[in-house]
Amino acid sequence: MADHSFSDGVPSDSVEAAKNASNTEKLTDQVMQNPRVLAALQERLDNVPHTPSSYIETLPKAVKRRINALKQLQVRCAHIEAKFYEEVHDLERKYAALYQPLFDKRREFITGDVEPTDAESEWHSENEEEEKL
Repeated sequence: MADHSFSDGVPSDSVEAAKNASNTEKLTDQVMQNPRVLAALQERLDNVPHTPSSYIETLPKAVKRRINALKQLQVRCAHIEAKFYEEVHDLERKYAALYQPLFDKRREFITGDVEPTDAESEWHSENEEEEKL
């Protein structure tokens, strides 16, 4: 049966668990600072044959064919997506050219370089009655 006694209001199981975690952390830090341990780990990792290509080589031929077909579809999707973004870019450039005169005029009004005409400064609000109140 577990000892559920309390020391300073903390269950002894919790205190013991915290001590073990602290000790494990210290030991791990010491081991990971040992160059021989690190070299051994690196050697083991270098020799692991679980690269994506080696995994695919172990698959049945039918699955490999499906993977290759999926890769071809993905490449075709990427080409379509590239064309889409080219057209979006062209459209953005077209509309940027249309906006530019308005932005220039706005800058002139803001800086005070040009005063708006009466027609440019006339504003008809949908809520004119509310504005008058």
